[in-house]
Amino acid sequence: MPSAAGERARRHVSVTIKDVARMANVSVASVSRALNGHTGVTAETQKRIREVATRLRYVPHNAARSLITRRTQTIGALLPDLHGAFFSELIRGIDLAARARGLYLLVSSSHGDATEAAIALRAMQGRVDGLLVMSPHADRVFLDESLPIVLPTVLINSHVRSERHAAIDVDDYGGARAMVEHLLSQGRRRIVFIAGPEVNHDVQERCRGYREAMTEAGLGEYATVLSGDFTEESGYHAGKQALEAAVRPDAIFAANDMMAIGCLSALAEAGIRVPDDIAVAGFDDIPMARYVSPPLTTVRVRIAELGEAALERLVRMIDADEDSPPEPRIVVGTELVVRASTGSRDASTRKG
Repeated sequence: MPSAAGERARRHVSVTIKDVARMANVSVASVSRALNGHTGVTAETQKRIREVATRLRYVPHNAARSLITRRTQTIGALLPDLHGAFFSELIRGIDLAARARGLYLLVSSSHGDATEAAIALRAMQGRVDGLLVMSPHADRVFLDESLPIVLPTVLINSHVRSERHAAIDVDDYGGARAMVEHLLSQGRRRIVFIAGPEVNHDVQERCRGYREAMTEAGLGEYATVLSGDFTEESGYHAGKQALEAAVRPDAIFAANDMMAIGCLSALAEAGIRVPDDIAVAGFDDIPMARYVSPPLTTVRVRIAELGEAALERLVRMIDADEDSPPEPRIVVGTELVVRASTGSRDASTRKG
C-alpha cells in the first residue's frame, strides 16, 4: 500500500497549469502571464495566482515551456569578478529582479582576463535569453567576435556605444567631481586620488572627474594619482605610499570604498588622525562604509537598484519586436554621502 507521503508527492507532480487556473478562477493565459512576470494581470490577481500555485506546489515545466516559447527563461551575467561587496550587491539586485519575473540567473566572471571573458560568453550562448555584460574587455571588437547579433545584451558601465547593445552607466565622472568639490570646500588642497585597474571604464571616468575638478580649482599641477586594483590591500599600500611623499596630502580620495578602507588602516597604523590630519573618501557606499571608524564619506551608487534596472532593460529587449527602436543609453545618478572621515560629524547626502 503506498505511503501517504508518496501519494502526496505524486499529487504534487501531477499538478498542471490548468489546476492552478481552475483554483484561482482565471484563464490559463492569466496564470502564465502572472508566473512569468508579464503585464496584463492586476496585482491582486497575480497575488492570488501565486498563492494558489504555492499552495498546490505547482512547478512550471520549463522544458515544455522552452519548446513552445523558444526561450530558456534564463538570463546570463558576465562580471569582472564575483568577490567583494559591490559585486554581491549587484548580483543581489539582478537576482531579485529576475526571480520576480520567474527567470533564472546564470553568473560568470572573467577575473580581469579577456580570454576567460570570451570563453564565458560563448559558453552561455544557447543557454540564456539575454546577457548582462560588465567587463573591462567589452570593446566593440570583443563583443562582435564573442556575441551573436540576435542575442539581446545590456552593457553595464561600458565605453562602447552601439545600436546593437543597450547601455546603462553610473555617472562616475559627476560623482568624482562632486567629491573633489566637497573636499575643496573643507579646505583640502593636496588631494591624492587612488585609482583602480587602468582598463576599467569606471576608474577612467572617476579619474577624469578628479583631474578636471582639481584643474578648475587651479590645483591641476598638484593632482596626484596612485595605482590600486580595487582591493583593500592595494588601498593600504597606496595609503603608505601617500605618507612617504615629500609633501603629505591633506585628503585621499579612493576610486572605491574597499581601497579607502584599506587606506584608513594604513593611516591608523602610522598614527595619522582622520580627518584632522588627512581626510579620506571613497566611492560606491558599500554597506561596510558606514561602520568603519571613522564612518566613510563616499559617493553613493545604488548598486542593487543598478542591477535591477539593467535586468528590467534586458527583459524589455527580449520581449520587444524585431523592428523595435534601439534602447537609449541610461545614466544612473550618484549621491554624495558626507560622514566623519572628511570632517563632518553629521551624515548628509546630496546628488552628485
